[in-house]
Amino acid sequence: MRYLCAMKKNFLSLILIVFVFTSCLKNRVLTEEEVLTVINKFDSGWRNKNLQQVDSVLAPDYVYFTQSGGVFSREGVVQTAGSPAYTLQRMDRSDFTVQLYDNTAIVSTRWRGRGMYKEQPFDENQRCSITIVKLNGKVQILSEHCTPIKLARIFH
Repeated sequence: MRYLCAMKKNFLSLILIVFVFTSCLKNRVLTEEEVLTVINKFDSGWRNKNLQQVDSVLAPDYVYFTQSGGVFSREGVVQTAGSPAYTLQRMDRSDFTVQLYDNTAIVSTRWRGRGMYKEQPFDENQRCSITIVKLNGKVQILSEHCTPIKLARIFH
């Protein structure tokens, strides 16, 4: 009888440990809702010239790959977001496709924006690839690359 009671206790303890462990794992896995939330917060920061908000969603090693083949640093992106030299008349993001891989997401979006940068007008229609990670419970944008959408396709 004591043996059965001990077995029941051990079995219940094992079930509790498995439940707690799987609950912790679920909290570490990135969700589509978290992905969309961090992108919306990033866009809101740009729209409202809130460089602290933009800064808060970028990973420490964030990098932006430019249309011309260059690399724009995290600091450069944050400063541009709050700069008076960069203004947006309008912007929107659509056509979200989210691919989840545990704590990482690759997101395809369409970004359209019109405004001025260093006294030069721009009117952009781009396909963007955004890499998002979730580390230690924090969801952040790790990288982004945007390419102009052209009507005449060359290769694809």
